Amino acid sequence: MKFLNRFFDGVQRDARLFLFVLILLEIYRGLFIFFMSNYIGEATETSQIFSAMFAGLRLSLKTAGAVTLISFVFVTIVGLKSRLRLLIGIIAAFVFSLLFMLRFPYYRAFQSTFGMEVVEGFNDDIWSIIVTMFQEYGIAWRLIVAIILMILCAAVLSRLLMIKTFPLPALDSKKKIAGFSAALVVGIFLFGLFVRFGGSFTYASGINWENAGVTTDDFLNECILDDAQALYRARAMAKRMEAGEIFGVDKNKILESAQIIAVNHELTEKNLAPYLERKAAGEKIPKPKHIFIILGETFMQWPMLGKYDELLIAEGIKSLIAEDKCYYSRNFMPNGDFTSTAITGLVTGLPDVNIKVNYQSRTYDKLYITAMAPMFRELGYKVDFWYGGMPTWDSIAKMSLAQGFDSFYGYPDFNAPKQTTWGTKDENLFNALLAHLDEEPPTVHLIMTTTNHPPYNLDLAAEGYDVNAVTEALKKIPNVDDVNQLAIELGHYWYMDEVITNFVRAASGKFPESIFVITGDHAVRCDPSTHPTIFEHQSVPFVLYGAGINKEILPPDAVGDHISIVPTLIELIAPKDFAYYSIAPSLFNSDGVGFNNAAFVTAKVAGQIGSDVMELLPHVASNELNDVNLTEERTHAIEIISAMRTVAWWIIINGLFMGDEPTN
Repeated sequence: MKFLNRFFDGVQRDARLFLFVLILLEIYRGLFIFFMSNYIGEATETSQIFSAMFAGLRLSLKTAGAVTLISFVFVTIVGLKSRLRLLIGIIAAFVFSLLFMLRFPYYRAFQSTFGMEVVEGFNDDIWSIIVTMFQEYGIAWRLIVAIILMILCAAVLSRLLMIKTFPLPALDSKKKIAGFSAALVVGIFLFGLFVRFGGSFTYASGINWENAGVTTDDFLNECILDDAQALYRARAMAKRMEAGEIFGVDKNKILESAQIIAVNHELTEKNLAPYLERKAAGEKIPKPKHIFIILGETFMQWPMLGKYDELLIAEGIKSLIAEDKCYYSRNFMPNGDFTSTAITGLVTGLPDVNIKVNYQSRTYDKLYITAMAPMFRELGYKVDFWYGGMPTWDSIAKMSLAQGFDSFYGYPDFNAPKQTTWGTKDENLFNALLAHLDEEPPTVHLIMTTTNHPPYNLDLAAEGYDVNAVTEALKKIPNVDDVNQLAIELGHYWYMDEVITNFVRAASGKFPESIFVITGDHAVRCDPSTHPTIFEHQSVPFVLYGAGINKEILPPDAVGDHISIVPTLIELIAPKDFAYYSIAPSLFNSDGVGFNNAAFVTAKVAGQIGSDVMELLPHVASNELNDVNLTEERTHAIEIISAMRTVAWWIIINGLFMGDEPTN
C-alpha cells in the first residue's frame, strides 16, 4: 500500500507537470502567431488560426508527454526525490523559452521553424555561428528574456506541484487493491497511447509532424509544430536523407535514372561513366586567358526585378548585363540553401541530395567523375579557389584540394584583415586576386565572397550607401517585416554588387581575353517581404560576361542551376569531341529544369518540390499564359529531378558501379 500511495500521488503530480508543459507550449504558439501575424497570408481566414492552434495542441501532447515521461519513470516509479520533478519542469521551461525567443530571428531568416539549417549548423563553424547569434540576432537579450520566463514558469510550477493531491481511495481488500491498481495501469496506458498518437488511439487518425499542416497558410502550418517537434522533424529528415530516403531518390531505379540523363538513352552498361559522358560540340569563343566563377554570398535575384528598381541596390550587375558582351538568364537556381552546398555542387558536379559531400570519406579517397578541376586541367587550365573566409571552414579547402584543385586561398593566405567572424571584406578578397593574376598561367578561379552575411556590421555610410533612401523605398513595398533591418541587409548586398562589378571591369581591362560567370550561392535568408514568391525566395542570377560573349550565345533565359555552369563553360571553350562528364547538360541544350533541395524552375514556372505549389514566373509574357500546362511542367521537372538526384546519391554512396556489389 505504501508504494501504491506514493505512486498515486506521483501520477497526479506528473499530470500537473504534463498540463503545465502543454499549456506553456500553447501559450508560446499563440504569442508567436500574434507577434508574427504579418506573415499570415491576406486571404487566410481567422478560423484557420484556431485550426492551427488546435492541431498544435494535439501535436504538443507528444512533447509534453516526453517531458513528463522522464518524471514518471525516475520520480513516480523509481522513487527519486520529488524535487527532481520540479527540476525537470524548470529545465523544460528554460529550453522551450529559449527556443521560443530564437524562433523569431530564425523564422525571419528562413521562413521556417527549426529545420535542416540546424543540422547543417552542427557541421559548420560553431564559434562563428555563436558570434553571429550574439552580434546579429540578439542572443544575449533573448537569453535574458528566456531566463526571466523560466523564473516565472518555475514559480507557477512549484505552486502547482505543491497543491495537495487526492488521497488514495479506501481499499480494504486485496481484490480492491488489485482492481484499482489494474484500472490505474490501464488508464495510464490508454492516456500514454492517446498522447503518443497526438490526441488519438491510432496512427491513422493521429497527428504527427508529417501530416500536421492542416491549414492553407504556410506560416500557420509551421506554427503547428512546437519547437521540440520542429527539431524532431529536422533530425528525422536528416536520418532519412542519410539512408537515401530523399524525395526523388529511388535506389531501385538507378538504371532508368541513368538512361534519362544519358545522351544515349539506349545504354544498358553496369558502369555509370558512359551515361555521364558528353562530347563537346566545338569551341564557340577563343580560349580565354582566365575564367572566373563568382559565387556572391546571398546574391539573390529579386533585387534585379523591375518592381524593385527604386531600391537601386543591384545597379552594378545590371550595368554589366546591359553591355553587348554579356548574357543573362533569369531562369536559374542555386544548388541549395547553404553556401557549402553551392560550393560542393560546383567542385564535385553533384546536385544536392541533402548529404554533406564534404564529410563523406569517398570525397577524399577518389575524384568524383563529375569533378570540375580535372576537366579544366585537361583543357590546359590551373584551377584555384579564392575564399574570403577561413580555409578550414566546413572542410572546404580540404575537399576542394582532394577533388583536384591546384590551390586554395583563404583570407589568412593573402594577409587580409578580418572583418567579421566569417572572414574579410569582399574588397580585400578581389584586390588580392587581382594582384595575384600577373603571376598566374591560364586559370579557372572559383571565388566565394563573405561580406553579405550576418552579422551585418559593415560601415555602410563609409562605403557610400544611403541607408535612409533605401529605407524610404522599402516603405513602399507591401508586407516588409522590418524596413530598417532589411535596409541594412540590402546595404551589404549593394556593397557586394559594387565590389564584384568593379572587379569584373578591372580584371577584364587587365586581361580582356577572360570570361566571368556571376551567380549567387543561395537566395534564402533575405526576402523582399513576409510573402515572397518561390522565385523571389529561391532564384539567383546567371550572368556570363567577357570576351566572345554576346546576348545570343545561349538560348534566351536558358534554364539551369549551379550544376549547369561547368558543362556550359566546357561547351564554350572545348574543342570538338572533347569528352567530359556531367550529370546536368549545359545551358546550350538544357533539359528545361533548374532545381535545388526545395524548389525548381522551368522556362515558365517555379514550384516547390515537396508539394504541388507552383507559380508562373514573373517574366512570362501575358500572351504565353494560355500555353502553360502546370501538370506537364511539374511532371517533366520531377522526372528530371528524380533522375539526377538518384544518380548523384548513388555516386556519393556507392560509386560508379550499378551491380549488386557497390564499388568505386
